[in-house]
Amino acid sequence: MKVNANGLQIEVDDTGGEGRPVILLIMGLGMQLVAWPDAFVQQLVDAGFRVVRHDNRDIGLSQGFDHLGTGNLVWETIRHRIGLKVRSAYTLQDMALDSLGVLDALGIARAHIVGASMGGMIAQRIAATAPGRTASLVSIMSSSGARGLPGPRREVGAMLMRRPRSHDEAALVAHSIKLLRLIQSPAYPQTDEQLATRLTFSMRRAYHPAGLMRQMLAIGADDDRPQVLARIQRPTLVLHGDADALVPIACGRDSAQRIPGATFIAVPGMGHDLPPEVCTILAHHIAPFAHAADAGTAP
Repeated sequence: MKVNANGLQIEVDDTGGEGRPVILLIMGLGMQLVAWPDAFVQQLVDAGFRVVRHDNRDIGLSQGFDHLGTGNLVWETIRHRIGLKVRSAYTLQDMALDSLGVLDALGIARAHIVGASMGGMIAQRIAATAPGRTASLVSIMSSSGARGLPGPRREVGAMLMRRPRSHDEAALVAHSIKLLRLIQSPAYPQTDEQLATRLTFSMRRAYHPAGLMRQMLAIGADDDRPQVLARIQRPTLVLHGDADALVPIACGRDSAQRIPGATFIAVPGMGHDLPPEVCTILAHHIAPFAHAADAGTAP
């Protein structure tokens, strides 16, 4: 369903029913709400939670921003490298307000904020700027964005700069599989058939590469978040795979060190994806942590 959130039309999935503590799941760069596997959502529902997912602005079935153009990613990357401010169509704080608007539209006063990758960055901003709405924060395979942190492995960075041979569905899926092969969890590999099924479903639901470009610039423009993290006073859990080739584990450790009292857990064999085994591991950490936060016993 669509809701009006922060003045935008945002696509939302709401599972588990009212009367339960709420977990708000925020997905990463260019990813739709369906990137949170249904089985993972069900594990959290079975643990006693109401689970809300949404498409971030400019992606999936939520409102787009094509009228603002895509910007020049190459030039803005150069600006970032020499210490100049990246210019973006909107900010991660705007996206945090979108997420809070989703809670408003559903009549939810407070939620456990769980974000993956870019979604973790948005979740960090929510916890820092809206502590009264944040029951707890869980930041998964994300980063503080501080300068000097390691970036993607060389082969991953090179793959990110390549373009698919064409824009037909088969070429787009094949191109995406090559990237996912580089960043997947080595302990829990998925077959090409599994990846193709998921990618095809996602692309047929919505395909909006221009939105991904604008979101990428929003990440680059979010240069004060390292200092903002020190303001977070809510119970915080940072989860990060020790085999993450896209956002190295040092980025997760840095986030945890910047957030007062945060708990850091390294997940062995996890990369930058959510295969079923990793989802089960994450759910087994998130559910008791959120329950403890509600009981006032979380760190």
